[in-house]
Amino acid sequence: MKLLKIDTGQNTSSSWLIKFSFLWLFSLNCCKADAVWTAYMNISFRVGNRVLSVIGETGVFGRSSPLKRVSGVLVPPDGKTKNACSPNTSFSRPKNSEMWVALIERGGCNLTQKIKVATEQGACAVIIYNFPGSGNQLTPMSHQPFKDTVVVLISNLKGMKILHLIQMGVPGTVTVEVGRKYVIWMNHYFVSFLIVTTATLTYFTFYHIHRLWVARSQKRRWQKLATDLKKAFAHLQVRVLKEGDEELNASGDSCIVCLEPYKPNDTIRILTCKHVFHKNCIDPWILSRGTCPICKCDVLKALGIQVNIEDGVESLQVLMADELAESLSSREEETNNEVTTARTSDGEHHTSRDGTSKPSSIGEAVYPSP
Repeated sequence: MKLLKIDTGQNTSSSWLIKFSFLWLFSLNCCKADAVWTAYMNISFRVGNRVLSVIGETGVFGRSSPLKRVSGVLVPPDGKTKNACSPNTSFSRPKNSEMWVALIERGGCNLTQKIKVATEQGACAVIIYNFPGSGNQLTPMSHQPFKDTVVVLISNLKGMKILHLIQMGVPGTVTVEVGRKYVIWMNHYFVSFLIVTTATLTYFTFYHIHRLWVARSQKRRWQKLATDLKKAFAHLQVRVLKEGDEELNASGDSCIVCLEPYKPNDTIRILTCKHVFHKNCIDPWILSRGTCPICKCDVLKALGIQVNIEDGVESLQVLMADELAESLSSREEETNNEVTTARTSDGEHHTSRDGTSKPSSIGEAVYPSP
């Protein structure tokens, strides 16, 4: 376990932003603008000797509909069902050769099915009024293209009024003309992509903010723990052994950690349980195990330090890295001095009066050259 391993996710964020930019450019190239054409409609009803007309830009052409002028008598499907989904749907067409326009309710099946049923029975155009309950709402329609059949969508309220008058025996005719063109750049695919992208970006933003907040909180906690550990270790007694100390007696104990006897000038640490050890040996032991090697006394707890198990051994040792470095460096110096002294004693040479060097051991005798 590494101490304060803060991964701010910069590499991940950079790669993700590159992918996001690529997808954004790709979506702009692939997202074609949708054109919607409105329909001017002149609907007239003959009531006795009077003709009532309703004129207005009240409809929109289907996406695959031919854009042309068309007129005819309005004819709804026969029967109670007005959606014309059944292939057997019939229309009370005019007896003369007048052109007629099918008035169909939206829903029940796809738009292509409705248009096909009306076209097969001779309708020159199909006016579809929107779903029940949609009020004056108009939404563009997608359907398969029909060569000569004009398809127009009107609102549900407008369609129900027309249907009600026809059912009362008031004949109506309609003239449809091409209106204005509206360009819709943000189609539903682009809107869906934009929503998903925004949600993903928001999630990553809050995720990285949360990670940064957690990392800072952890850093503050570890800094406090490091300060507490150093203060706690300062309360443990440290002493340098001198000639005549009890630990240097022949019957004195050895350090239970390194199993070496105490020597003069050794630095020892006395724990809260009064047990004595080499300072260089017991400090890493306490940080790794937290207890006295002899009596298993919880030294850190006795010093008022609460350490979670999740903190880990390596993390505590990193916190006390400065203290341990000083201890280990002094121990290495002592070891190097001992090794140097041993090598000097083993490889000692005696110098004769004539200035020639002689080995101290028989096995290293030097023979003169012939």
